[in-house]
Amino acid sequence: MSSHPQQQGGEQISLDTLTPQQLSAVKKQLDEEVEHLSSSYAQLAAAQTKFKECLRVVRAGDTYFDESKPVMIPLTNSLYVKGHLSDPNRVIIDVGTGFYVEKETKDAATFYEGKVKELAANIQGLEAIVQGKTQNLRLVEEVLRQKVLAQGQGQGQAQQA
Repeated sequence: MSSHPQQQGGEQISLDTLTPQQLSAVKKQLDEEVEHLSSSYAQLAAAQTKFKECLRVVRAGDTYFDESKPVMIPLTNSLYVKGHLSDPNRVIIDVGTGFYVEKETKDAATFYEGKVKELAANIQGLEAIVQGKTQNLRLVEEVLRQKVLAQGQGQGQAQQA
């Protein structure tokens, strides 16, 4: 077991030279980082799920997009109105930050496929970072536990003398 976790800059620090108070501060920082990264991971996974659903709908366009069938058009996150598609081969997609673009369904599918792949790569990279931070956190916890036990034993021996 190494007691040299990597910091963000790539610099290594020896946990053996840190006091229990310093180790507690490092542990707290790592806890916060893991929590933040885990939250980001969940948000990326949710975004990927939404893009996959959009891709599924665009690919199944023949069954969903029929000029004669009414569709529900979102005006807000919770308000929908009935409408009809003027051209079932063209859709309007949200390309981010509130911008919408009209595309043919095959181009929309290509767009969503790219987004799903991009998010998959980001999720995979973030997962590796979370695992590394979690490993560092476990190492800090173990060294802190050992130092606290050693400190407790040292105090017990001092009281006996």
